[in-house]
Amino acid sequence: MYNFKKIQVVPTGKEFVDIVLTRTQRKTPTQLHSHLPVSAIRRFYMRKVKFTQATINEKLDHILKDFPILDEIHPFYADLMNVLYDRDHYKLALGQVNTARHLIDNVAKDYIRLLKFGDSLYRCKQLKRAALGRMVKVLRRQGASFEYLEEVRKHMARLPNIDPATRTLLMCGYPNVGKSSFMNKLTRANVEVQPYAFTTKSLLVGHTDYKYLRWQVIDTPGILDHPLEDRNTIEMQAITAMAHLRCTIIYFVDISEQCGYSIKQQCELFHSIMPLFANKPLVIAMNKIDARRPEDLRPDERALIEGMIASVPGSLLLPMSSMSEEGVTGVKEAACDMLLALRTEMKMKGVKKDEIAHRLHVALPEPRDDRERPAYIPETVVLGTEGKVARRKLSEWEEQQRLYQEFDPDYSGMDWRQWYLLDDPDWRYDTIPEFMDGENVADWMDPELEEKLAELLAEEIERERQLGDMDIDNDYTSELTGDQLERLQRIREMRQKIINEHRLKKIKNGSILPKHKMSSVGTVGEFEDQLAAMGIDAEAALKTLREDARERSRSRSRSQSQARGRKRSREEMEEDRRLSKTPKPGEGFKDLKQKLKAEKLARNALKLLNRDGRQGESDRRIPDEKPKHLFAGKRGIGKTDRR
Repeated sequence: MYNFKKIQVVPTGKEFVDIVLTRTQRKTPTQLHSHLPVSAIRRFYMRKVKFTQATINEKLDHILKDFPILDEIHPFYADLMNVLYDRDHYKLALGQVNTARHLIDNVAKDYIRLLKFGDSLYRCKQLKRAALGRMVKVLRRQGASFEYLEEVRKHMARLPNIDPATRTLLMCGYPNVGKSSFMNKLTRANVEVQPYAFTTKSLLVGHTDYKYLRWQVIDTPGILDHPLEDRNTIEMQAITAMAHLRCTIIYFVDISEQCGYSIKQQCELFHSIMPLFANKPLVIAMNKIDARRPEDLRPDERALIEGMIASVPGSLLLPMSSMSEEGVTGVKEAACDMLLALRTEMKMKGVKKDEIAHRLHVALPEPRDDRERPAYIPETVVLGTEGKVARRKLSEWEEQQRLYQEFDPDYSGMDWRQWYLLDDPDWRYDTIPEFMDGENVADWMDPELEEKLAELLAEEIERERQLGDMDIDNDYTSELTGDQLERLQRIREMRQKIINEHRLKKIKNGSILPKHKMSSVGTVGEFEDQLAAMGIDAEAALKTLREDARERSRSRSRSQSQARGRKRSREEMEEDRRLSKTPKPGEGFKDLKQKLKAEKLARNALKLLNRDGRQGESDRRIPDEKPKHLFAGKRGIGKTDRR
């Protein structure tokens, strides 16, 4: 398969020049200072010449590779392109493009050699202008070839995708004999059909299925009976397809002569193109039998048609009508079977026949014993009266459909309940509720429900009786000895201790009491009044508080007096300050310099993430409305609407 739609557009000569020069201006440096050494000036202009030559070479080489070479493609496509575009003109256009490519390469090579000896800025610039001017002149001379190749590309893109190697049915005959109508019956191609000649002006392709295989159906333009050199381009397309495609040819004969050509003329055309039928299956289709039956043919007309059959051994003569679709399927099946048989025969004659035959194994079933195993026949078929049930159901369904189509006001739909298979036929029209008494009916569909319910009730009664016999108020500890009770008490105390320790571990940095509870604690006097209101003697508690406060004040004054006797070191002061000050969250640095450095690193890490930051999915903010690389720099010759 050749996909001619992938060929890229061929620009005109003027467009080609604009593309090359614009790309050179954009892709190469544009600023040059006169104070630079001569070697840098030479390299500057040599780069421009080389880049222009490489761009042109790339474009022309792409054109030459896209268009097919006639000597390397299938003969069908080669001859079809010769018919449509003229082989000599096509080769000449591609040859001129190839010659232009070599000329431009030589021009670039010569001027690069001259630029190596340029001794000034002016001379190097003039050499560069001359090189680009000669390249552009060569391109403009190929304008006619570019235009011709573009027209060829447009036409090739419209060609149908014809696979020369697949299974193909090809229809031929005089104009207006019913080829397109037959194709519309076989495929979904929807070919135009008109009551005048040459409605089909090119090869049209459709597809159909037969025996789980994909078949290609080709409709060819009509052919007239005159010498080969007098046939036009439309007729030569049909001749090319018949000559090169391995297919079944269906030759249409209009026996009603409504096409404007007699049966004798159609037979003469058949004999003139008969050499194209060699080694191909042939089906002669007598079309339009709805207008004229084959039995109504005159003896001389029948003799002419029989002569066509006799001239090609193995051909078939089949009647058909595209209008009434009589015989259409028969013609299709006969043509497909003939081609399948021919392809199978050719494969069996090939080299791979033995390789395939060794991999095949035909298994024939053999009886394993003498027991007979007859085919199973349903009882409704065996019993005559019961076998009519299905037909009766079908007839009733058809009657229901008829009522539905005729919009009968009394029709309420098909009554399927009459076919319910129930133990009692009287149950068919009973109403089945989904919910009853607030409960789901499906939950009560267990067939053993009553037995299970009885067992459950008996089990509940037994459990209640056992609980009634037990003395629930009796404490089990009364059965333990004194030693066991002591052990039990120690276990409970240890368990409570473990629980309390775990709770203390969970509270590390906070107070055990909530803040609102802590704020309610007042002075010692308030504490004494609160205990007196509760009826508790507060003397012992107050004594303990005063002793603790006196001990703390004595230790603090002692440490201060010791500090007055000698000068404290800086480390001791830092240690006291550190212990007395509650650290803030996040503080853990050695000094201020380390903290500032960490904050700077954190900001730099977030900078890349925030560069493309958006407030949400709908944020269309443009960070920089005028980026410098698009709005700065020198603008050269040519378009300025893009960079």
